[in-house]
Amino acid sequence: MDMIVRFLIAGGTMGILDFLWLGYLSKSLYTTEIGELMLAKPNWAAAMAFYVIYLVGVMTFVITPSIEKNSPSHAIFFGALFGLVAYATYDLTNLATMKGFSLKVAVIDMIWGAALTAIVSLVTFWVATKLIGR
Repeated sequence: MDMIVRFLIAGGTMGILDFLWLGYLSKSLYTTEIGELMLAKPNWAAAMAFYVIYLVGVMTFVITPSIEKNSPSHAIFFGALFGLVAYATYDLTNLATMKGFSLKVAVIDMIWGAALTAIVSLVTFWVATKLIGR
């Protein structure tokens, strides 16, 4: 049950932050830089599959160990590292294989992935340990 609660906290946090980022804060950047590569409407099934798989990774490799160590700094550092590695995999692969993928988008997206995952990991750690005692 603890894992489900943590997953929901992480998923809710990531969903809100990524919605704000993709829907408002960076929308014009992506449209300007790689608009011709973007679908008119997102493939929601693929997006949801990404979020579920990604959150399983964050839970397994970052949040659970951080809670076991009772270490918010572990959540921040390894959250940022996990996010950077995952987002770099996507962005650098696109730079290596796609015409028209933007270096500017790749760099910003990797920074976002690191920041997003660090925040999600810390918020989940904090809520799980401080508010629900898990």
